[in-house]
Amino acid sequence: MTDEDEIRRHPELLTGNPAFPSGNPAFPSGNPGFLSEEQAVRMFAGMNEVIRAGEEMRQLRSEMIALFAGAGWTQERIARLTGMSQPAVSKQVTKHGPGSPQPLAELTLDQYDTPWLEGRLWGLAEEISEALSDSARCSRFVDALGRGRKRFTPLEVDALRRLVEEDLMLHREELPGGLRTAYDAISRGLDTPAKGTAPGTAPGSASVRRTLAHRIQRDRLGGGD
Repeated sequence: MTDEDEIRRHPELLTGNPAFPSGNPAFPSGNPGFLSEEQAVRMFAGMNEVIRAGEEMRQLRSEMIALFAGAGWTQERIARLTGMSQPAVSKQVTKHGPGSPQPLAELTLDQYDTPWLEGRLWGLAEEISEALSDSARCSRFVDALGRGRKRFTPLEVDALRRLVEEDLMLHREELPGGLRTAYDAISRGLDTPAKGTAPGTAPGSASVRRTLAHRIQRDRLGGGD
């Protein structure tokens, strides 16, 4: 039987039917008009990044809800701020159990565990990017962090530090001196990381601590509350 006869008997072979995971059996190399394997890998990798980022953000929101509830915020108030229903908030609070995590009476910027310093670096980089109208060298990296396309691995943190240092050097006349002061403090802390979490360290997972530090650093640099 020729290839043409096989296709006439089974026209679905030209449609990429999942029943044929190895491609079109009439064409051992696959349908030449369809995507290559390399293109498919890139496509699915992009999808997986979005899915992973969404899952991580849902988990982070869940932890933050529990943190705010532990700090005494009512479920109704949390629901209003998050745009969730009160039963959905209640479900998240119940999931984490009472008193978990334990909040601090006051959060201070001067904490030295690595996730906290990474969050401060993230906030500083965002401030630099906005101050330079997104023309900063760190702007693309900051955008990728916000979209979940970059993660806080040691290599990525080192890369972000280099970009921030370049921006501070190249634009020292344009940027407020407080940005350099903040970076020096963050850099010293990352160069000599604290062992474990010291008393008074912000509560929650590494993601929660980064998020809290990011917000507080942004507000401190921007003069917010």
